Amino acid sequence: MDFKTLPHPSPTPAAQRDAALADPGFGTLFSDHMVTIDYVEGKGWHNAVVGPRQNISLDPAASVLHYAQEIFEGMKAYKHADGSAALFRPEENARRFNASADRMAMPHVPEDLFIEAVRQLVAIDKDWFPSVEGGSLYLRPFMFASEAFLGVRPAKEYKFIVIASPAGNYFKSGVPAVKIWVAQDYVRAAPGGTGAAKTGGNYAASLVPQAEAIAQGCDQVVFLDAVERKWIEELGGMNLFFVMEDGSVITPPLTGTILPGITRNSLIQLLREEGLTVREEPYSIDQWRDDAKSGKLLETMACGTAAVVTPVGTVAGGDGEFTIGSGGPGQITSKIREKLVGIQRGTVDDTHGWVMKL
Repeated sequence: MDFKTLPHPSPTPAAQRDAALADPGFGTLFSDHMVTIDYVEGKGWHNAVVGPRQNISLDPAASVLHYAQEIFEGMKAYKHADGSAALFRPEENARRFNASADRMAMPHVPEDLFIEAVRQLVAIDKDWFPSVEGGSLYLRPFMFASEAFLGVRPAKEYKFIVIASPAGNYFKSGVPAVKIWVAQDYVRAAPGGTGAAKTGGNYAASLVPQAEAIAQGCDQVVFLDAVERKWIEELGGMNLFFVMEDGSVITPPLTGTILPGITRNSLIQLLREEGLTVREEPYSIDQWRDDAKSGKLLETMACGTAAVVTPVGTVAGGDGEFTIGSGGPGQITSKIREKLVGIQRGTVDDTHGWVMKL
């Protein structure tokens, strides 16, 4: 598909852009452009445009506003030392995007079209990479039902859009490890639901317990399963790994209620290459507490595209709190983060073919 490029009438002045990029934060600064592609049932995907980032015009009866038929992805572009840009496993983002589309009764975006849309945006906004250490260009492809109608059925019209946000660290700098709040009264997803899809409703369901976590002085909330309310699932936007003293690592299994993280999948491979035994099996909140107190559990790490690999230092809940290891970054967490980031940024050999140069 050919992409039409529209000129930007008033791009951000270079001095203003560079000042913002010196401290971009996360998720609040956006580049000048976006990609849009339309879909109509019977016609398919068409009208691919690279143009100025601007507001979206929607009919008040647009299906997404009433039935929440929408999905998204989170990925990053990295600036390498030679000045080139690269993506990390973008084909996996495309595949997960279409898996989410299946669950939400939406059309597939062909993988090559998905990746080309991302490539087009990175190319036109190549000057938006932040200068801050660890900075990247966070990319948000998303799709929503744009057809105007009232009635519970899959829409016949959709928009696929990609926007970019220069990003620094997800968590505030200077924090050696995050503190987690255990959600006692809320669940994120139930068997048969949409937990494995990257759709906004899952995140909306996490906002009240996340606010509760913040009120308790925590950084993130961890959810338990919806049936027995004892098995650890995931954080509001990250998967979890538990590093044991016997050289094994446990991560909750993909049973349809948690998101199959691309960072999670990558860490499983990297940890095994380090000689660790990775087990995808259920792990309860009681085991977590007991293993931390006995010393059997050495480290807990959270992972995701935004936060990369982040150590969990303290876990709190209505029945008290416990500390993992020394309460700071552990040896395995630090080592595996360094290796993953090195691959993404081109300073460590990519023996898996994960990096796509742009």
